[in-house]
Amino acid sequence: MIEALPLLGIEEEYLVVDPCSRHVVPAAHEVLRAAAPLLGDDVAKEITRLQVEARTPPSADLAELANRLQHTRRQVAEAAASRGLAVMACGIPVLGPVVPPPLSDGDRYERGLRVYGALNDEISICALHVHVDVPDPEHAVYVGNHLRPWLPILIALTANSPYFLGRDTGYSSWRVISWSRWPVAGAPPYFSSFADYENSLAALTESGALMDRGTVFWDVRPSPRLPTIEIRVADVPPDLTDSMTVVGLVRGLVVTALTAIARGDLGPPIPGEVLRAAYWRAARDGLRGEGLDLHHATLVPAELLVRRLLDHVRPALAEIGDLPLVAEGIDRLLTRGSGAARQRRAYARRASLPDVVDDLIKATTT
Repeated sequence: MIEALPLLGIEEEYLVVDPCSRHVVPAAHEVLRAAAPLLGDDVAKEITRLQVEARTPPSADLAELANRLQHTRRQVAEAAASRGLAVMACGIPVLGPVVPPPLSDGDRYERGLRVYGALNDEISICALHVHVDVPDPEHAVYVGNHLRPWLPILIALTANSPYFLGRDTGYSSWRVISWSRWPVAGAPPYFSSFADYENSLAALTESGALMDRGTVFWDVRPSPRLPTIEIRVADVPPDLTDSMTVVGLVRGLVVTALTAIARGDLGPPIPGEVLRAAYWRAARDGLRGEGLDLHHATLVPAELLVRRLLDHVRPALAEIGDLPLVAEGIDRLLTRGSGAARQRRAYARRASLPDVVDDLIKATTT
């Protein structure tokens, strides 16, 4: 029995685009200047001047969050349009000379460039981050253990970055592949306790791989500044309804995990190298191919893995009241594909990457 629904918060990152050239451009400051009077703290700068971030206040109501996110997307788009610009929800730039990207101003970003060097070359990536309230950091670590086997499926559902710098990468999510090169990124390790987690961070900091807790870029982590667990595995979807499907799934996963933890189950210790292979497969094939069944070490249709994920969280979603929305969203994604499939359909009409950008711009505020 769920005593109180965990609060949720959403962060989405968008790329700033010149609607004439369709290139990503370093004009985030212009968009932020126009959007700040409308949205206040709900819009913020990101690590590069090619990106802006939108945020929602915490809420337990998925419909309320959807309305707020839709409003925020439209306000950011209108702010961009007022400066002759556009924004698009895409995991990585489709067109434009963005390597190396122009970093935002700030001592921290300059220090990151010194520490991580050319890893910053493809940092102009956009994700969907979901914050879910948890009782304490210890629970956050154990929830992370439970979420690890399901992360590749979330990648397949949200893959939205097949094109980069004017070419098809051969992947559904190039953002996931590019991001995985960072020293503390991708799936988190399995941790036996919060003390184990803290000891790992101490060693990573000593090595120089971490500047601070803000550079713990694992796809699931205890938030360094909020009483939440943060799930940051997903490409930002172009379609808002897909974002909300994933947000609902994520809360269902967290509630399911908390129920298991209350029984003393700290999560399955899936080997990191096997999980890495499952990530690669999901990032390459998305929903249209096969994925790795982590429990049986066999390839199965990605659709089957998605259905298993829905079955896993079904009791929690039913109790929360989110099952109809999430189940409908899953059916829709399995029928028409993720953002990557949408991008390739847009390209196939005229073999035109500008058409892909135009479609993403439109989808972001539809």
